[in-house]
Amino acid sequence: MGAGGLASKRDLIQKLLKGIETGDANAAAVVNEAKYIQHNPQTHEGSEGLAALFARLSKTNPKVSFVRVFEDGDFAFAHNEYDFASLRVAFEVFRFEDGKAVEHWDNIQPMRGPNPSGRGMLDGDTRIVDLDRTEANRDTARRFVREVLIGRKLDQLPDYVAADLIQHNPELPDGAAALRAALEASDGPRYDRLHRVLAEGNFVLCLSEGHKDGVHSSFYDLFRLDGGRIVEHWDTIEAIAPRSEWKNQNGKF
Repeated sequence: MGAGGLASKRDLIQKLLKGIETGDANAAAVVNEAKYIQHNPQTHEGSEGLAALFARLSKTNPKVSFVRVFEDGDFAFAHNEYDFASLRVAFEVFRFEDGKAVEHWDNIQPMRGPNPSGRGMLDGDTRIVDLDRTEANRDTARRFVREVLIGRKLDQLPDYVAADLIQHNPELPDGAAALRAALEASDGPRYDRLHRVLAEGNFVLCLSEGHKDGVHSSFYDLFRLDGGRIVEHWDTIEAIAPRSEWKNQNGKF
């Protein structure tokens, strides 16, 4: 794992997404459009070509701000703020082959907050450390989602989550107790399936499917772990459009 290789996908995802802001045609060259698989149901497969799309979008003066950017094998993923007339929070995930992006997933919601503890959806720790614990942290987060969020074994929550959890969900205050109360509530989120777990060091991103307020939704949860436990949490929740409205047939996940 040489330093050059580690930096490459992290740089590529930023170059690609910055093209939305700049309209730079070279940004679109990061994508292999012949192979590109689009998982945003609102976006046409191939559509008008990314170079033309970026040129069109840039005329609206969007702003793309990277808060956290990670690499995991063939994947790069980012935690971003978008200003497209209104502020939005996004997780962007790309899979790369031979230095080109070939597959894309995302989860975007309007910026909200601050939450009851005064925290925003994007602030908090950004330092990537504990690279030697990547796989252990991935496993911990995977088991937490499967056992506690999907399996509803809420008594196991303290095994995974620090009591003084730092919470960035716009509806919740800090603390594991508040998280448990939200999961127990009749109108709380319902996790049905875990699709993907991406990790780098002390950060793990889990891509899940379920329901929020009775609406079929995608949950992207970013966890920061320390000493084998979840100590900080960010998320985005997005309603999944019914299949009849999809502009491609690749599925959200």
